[in-house]
Amino acid sequence: MKKLGLLVMLMLAMTACNEDEKEQAVNEVETKKIPKIEKQYGIILNDFEVIRDTIRSGDSFGYIMDQNGVDHGKVFEVSEKVKDTFNPARITAGKKYMILRAKDSAKTPQYFIYENDKINYTVVSIGDSIYAEKKKRPVTIKQREVSGVITSSLSEAMQAQGLSNLLVYELSNIYQWSIDFFKLQKGDQFKMIYQEKYIDDTIFAGIEKVDAAVFKHSDRPYYAFSYMTTDSVSGQASFYDEEAKALQSFFLKAPLNYSRISSRFTKRRFHPVQKRWKAHLGTDYAAPHGTPIVSTANGTVIASGYTSGNGNYVKVRHNGKYTTQYLHMSKRAVRNGQSVKQGDVIGYVGSTGLATGPHVCYRFWVNGKQVDPFRQNLPSAEHITDNLKDDYLNHIESIRAELDQIPYKSI
Repeated sequence: MKKLGLLVMLMLAMTACNEDEKEQAVNEVETKKIPKIEKQYGIILNDFEVIRDTIRSGDSFGYIMDQNGVDHGKVFEVSEKVKDTFNPARITAGKKYMILRAKDSAKTPQYFIYENDKINYTVVSIGDSIYAEKKKRPVTIKQREVSGVITSSLSEAMQAQGLSNLLVYELSNIYQWSIDFFKLQKGDQFKMIYQEKYIDDTIFAGIEKVDAAVFKHSDRPYYAFSYMTTDSVSGQASFYDEEAKALQSFFLKAPLNYSRISSRFTKRRFHPVQKRWKAHLGTDYAAPHGTPIVSTANGTVIASGYTSGNGNYVKVRHNGKYTTQYLHMSKRAVRNGQSVKQGDVIGYVGSTGLATGPHVCYRFWVNGKQVDPFRQNLPSAEHITDNLKDDYLNHIESIRAELDQIPYKSI
């Protein structure tokens, strides 16, 4: 009897196991039948044969289309219909693209998707309906805080923490009128509150903006707060200090009170002394002998000397981007290495060197290239007006407290 009971229990157990195996097999089949939906650029990729590639040097839209079976007539039609949104002639080597082809025997291309950058892309429909749409990937903004200390340079201070070099640019741009980054000292410290952009919450896509910063240089803290005034013409925020003063300085329109411009910046001028045609990479301001010449912006004198062509001259570096030079002085009033402020007298009008009469030749460099200062979009921010000052101070109160709570990093 016992043997019979054991046999029945064994048969029941085997039946249960078989049922479990059948159920597991059914589940596996069902899982295989439901493919994972892959969606990108707002399109379900499962519906197409997907080709991913990168624009190579020499590639054209027509060549890419030809390689994927689109005839020249269709390429022309597409180019004409979408040119207001997407210019096929301006695709750039190194940019990624995707072609979605129909899952049929002809494998006819239906979409061409061009990645303008990490965030922006263009979808070009090349099927029965031809159109182009500019779109953006979903971007999330994350607030970050950073504290650093200078050991040799600002870029090395950022790299030591694994931070983006974009922050070097942001910080340099904010303080370009307050701090000479060529004269940073070991032990200078900085703190920042800023926002980063991320695609799909994981892929870094750049700096959105800097909200606030403080740079302690030579034991003096330089605060900077982002604020957009209600009357901002550019529609962009500027940076101001804790007293609502603009961080950006501005260049004087001329290095002296002059009566007239005697010669402008030009690539071709007949030189009155050398008697030949040559470039004149400066602006001449005629003025009486002995008229004071002033520095047009804060900076450091990097040259104060004499040459046969320039006569007595002074050259001032204002920051890593801008440098000015003043030629043909009768007398120099500053020495090499001296710091000067906007409006400080640096010399006096004369006619030394290759000059026919008393004047100052004013020269202007941007990133090492001589340019016409009248054609430059120079910063000219103004302090916050009295009617906005209370709003500004209220605006920065909480973020300054947050900034001050970030501990300074030390060597």
